[in-house]
Amino acid sequence: MSRTPTADSTAPSTVWLARGRHLGSDAADVLRRNLTRLKDSAVLDDHQEPSEAEHALERIFEARWRVAGEVTVRARLSLAPVSSGGQEWVLAAEAEQPWDLRWPSPATMFWPESDDVFWDRDAATGLRLRDLSVLPEEDKDIRRVLRQAVRGSWAVHVVVHEAMTTGQRGRRPLADMLPPSLRHRVVEHRAEPHQLRVLNWAVKDFGVEVPRGGAVVLPGTPVPPGYDGQDFSVRSVFLDGSEPTELIATVTRYAAMPKPLPDGGQAVVTALRERWQLLTLEEQLARERALVTMYSEALEAMTQSRDLYREAAERANEALAVYRDNAPPPELPADPQATSPLQQLSRTFGRWKGTLRPPTRDEDPDQQTG
Repeated sequence: MSRTPTADSTAPSTVWLARGRHLGSDAADVLRRNLTRLKDSAVLDDHQEPSEAEHALERIFEARWRVAGEVTVRARLSLAPVSSGGQEWVLAAEAEQPWDLRWPSPATMFWPESDDVFWDRDAATGLRLRDLSVLPEEDKDIRRVLRQAVRGSWAVHVVVHEAMTTGQRGRRPLADMLPPSLRHRVVEHRAEPHQLRVLNWAVKDFGVEVPRGGAVVLPGTPVPPGYDGQDFSVRSVFLDGSEPTELIATVTRYAAMPKPLPDGGQAVVTALRERWQLLTLEEQLARERALVTMYSEALEAMTQSRDLYREAAERANEALAVYRDNAPPPELPADPQATSPLQQLSRTFGRWKGTLRPPTRDEDPDQQTG
């Protein structure tokens, strides 16, 4: 098992997520032209560029379409420049029921499928999403690329080892044979025959091993619960131009399994759900009714709070009045001078003064007895 840490939040089964890079500077114009073309041809129900994003560094595009008859899909793409050049895009789509990989890829609802527009680069590795990429020659570069693939990418990364040198037919990209909703979410790495030892040294930290002439689906970050490298490896892949049925089934099974949201994925899903502005008339009416209900409930709660406060104040006044009516009369305070220690001492001294006074001449006892 890989030792890469896992996350707690699981990606909703109704959500499709992808992150990539457009190499040019005209990404917004490319998106506008393609969205307009698809709406004119009735592929899209509607699209818009929200007004609040007009002067922001990040551009936002919204689109709505239907799949499988009447299943509505809402999608939101954000576009922002990156310091290394080009523009990074993040795309989140959500359907009204669990996502089916046989549905059209949301990427093709925003970007043209032409190879002349370089929008299909993995944001973490810079490798193409619709093609295969041969691993570098240097050992350290191989390890760097695969580390970026596992730890920073939102795509599904598949490593295929060529048991022998292949021709043009053996270099057919796996993406061409995957279900439509997977074609823009998979990066295929090709290792040449002599690179097997270095390749397995590079992926050892992720708890996987590539069989000779086989393939493995890398775990990604966070690691899906229950992922085991042996369960997502293929012993042999025939690179003769035929369809690698077992590898396609393994990649599809990995893509369909419940997985934790990637780093930043929760914010993208929340933005799609809470900041969505491309509303139908029915949705606008429902939103207005919900606002009216919310304001009415808030006003009712404020009214109840006011009434409770008023009732509590009246009861407090009544209790205070009852207390005042039944309270005993206040006692008059004692004369502070009467209880003064100095006054008491003066009175005592006065009494002593009368008893200790010396007798007068008229009261001389010797004269009276003579």
